[in-house]
Amino acid sequence: MDQTTSIDLEKRFEGKIAQELKIEPKDWMPEEYRRMLIRQISQHAHSEVIGMLPEKNWLTRAPTLRRKMALLAKIQDEAGHGLYLYSAAETLGVSREQLYRDFLDGKAKYSNIFNYPALTWADIGVIGWLVDGAAIINQVSLQRTSYGPYARAMVRICKEENFHQRQGYSICLTLARGSKEQRQMLQDAINRWWWPALMMFGPPDAESKHSQKSMKWKIKRASNDTLRQKFIDQTVPQLEYLGMKAPDPHLKWNPERGHYDYGPIDWEEFWNVIRGKGPCNKERLRTKRVAYEKGQWVRDAAIAYAKKYN
Repeated sequence: MDQTTSIDLEKRFEGKIAQELKIEPKDWMPEEYRRMLIRQISQHAHSEVIGMLPEKNWLTRAPTLRRKMALLAKIQDEAGHGLYLYSAAETLGVSREQLYRDFLDGKAKYSNIFNYPALTWADIGVIGWLVDGAAIINQVSLQRTSYGPYARAMVRICKEENFHQRQGYSICLTLARGSKEQRQMLQDAINRWWWPALMMFGPPDAESKHSQKSMKWKIKRASNDTLRQKFIDQTVPQLEYLGMKAPDPHLKWNPERGHYDYGPIDWEEFWNVIRGKGPCNKERLRTKRVAYEKGQWVRDAAIAYAKKYN
């Protein structure tokens, strides 16, 4: 490809971005754009897949059959979300097998939030309410991301995530209206998950290596700090309705800004978890590696069947 052709293609690409037109798999795109998409979509997919683990241990201990069925449906949805996203990443010319192998080998990242344990049934409610709530804030904006397959995958994922958040808040509301012990269990869970949920949006804008270019190309549609503030503003009234408190003495409404002020986030903890030093990093990957190895016969059988009948 000569230099003139390359410049023309880049101008056409930038023009599509400026006009809010979707970039499709067969369209020309800068290699850096492709790499950024693969990184973001694969991290999202890995997060959905590993996000099932904090909840699976509570399937047998859910307090009612209705709660068990709802939790099972949620876990099933998360597996499906991972598949949608791996499919979207494959349109960029990378194989699902390579993406998953990088994940199992610890070369690919996933959301820091899933390296924390779910210690009580209240954690399941708070995960649904806070963690999925934070995910929705981020994912709703991604319905307008510039890459077509990613944007279309997000439309369905957001619909199902809304169900997950309502399920989680329903658990929290039941506990908040329960006994003194249940209310304390809920408060303890909120104390554990509040700060990790705020970290889900990523580091401050000034420290984010990828945000500026990602937003220029409209892969991301809002900055980390903007999304974090939106989440806090939406969540605090829900917290107050439950009669619970955030573990943040600095949290208060600022009428001049029209937003809630909040205290400093422990970014050292965030980076430690990202580096593999969180409470459950090793356990999570070990569980997935064992599952992958034990499932090899299923993949082999599926391939053999496809070769025989296709």
